[in-house]
Amino acid sequence: MTFSRSIKIAPSILSADFANFGAECQAIEAQGADWVHVDVMDGHFVPNITFGPATCAAIRPHIKGVMDVHLMIAPVDPYIEAFAKAGADVISAHLEAGPHIHRTLQAIRGAGVKAGLAINPGTPVEALEYLLDMVDLVCVMTVNPGFGGQKFIHSQIAKVAKLHAMIGDRPIHIEIDGGVTVETAPLVAAAGADVLVAGSAVFKGGSVGNPAPYGANIRAIREAAQAAQ
Repeated sequence: MTFSRSIKIAPSILSADFANFGAECQAIEAQGADWVHVDVMDGHFVPNITFGPATCAAIRPHIKGVMDVHLMIAPVDPYIEAFAKAGADVISAHLEAGPHIHRTLQAIRGAGVKAGLAINPGTPVEALEYLLDMVDLVCVMTVNPGFGGQKFIHSQIAKVAKLHAMIGDRPIHIEIDGGVTVETAPLVAAAGADVLVAGSAVFKGGSVGNPAPYGANIRAIREAAQAAQ
């Protein structure tokens, strides 16, 4: 996983066909996806339940590129090793998920995985100031976590720009998760984001049997974002 600020599209399999995860992962990569984003929810930290390490381990052989695991769970620390063993390339934990996020980030890196830090819409970017040297990625939530298909929260664009300035020349990805579309992708790309998580905007209109719309959707989002960089 080499660092680059080029636009990367990371389809969220939360919007995929749950009965065909392996084939869906292969289809989105074949259609141009850079990363595969896996939204893990526990019904406690967020009001929904999705899947855990066993699902990650099952889909890993079907993913050639980066498996980007976003843990919307609390507590986080007891599960880091399991997700690392399941093949995650990046594990993102929420700043809000526990009292000792620095320790959590240490544990993720200690497991041999890139460390991501996710922040909710209400969390100020200043909360990251003393954590930036511990992270490889910051995931800015542009919806409230817990469900796919929500509307983009525009107040987060200024947060992304402020975060980009704080990061400076550190090799830290800025990831956007929530409401990414052809319309919103240029706004966050212009502010400094380079990894765009998109669920329904990628998977709409397509299927495992008809994956061409996935490619068209990915290209449209990428081109809109690149034009704004």
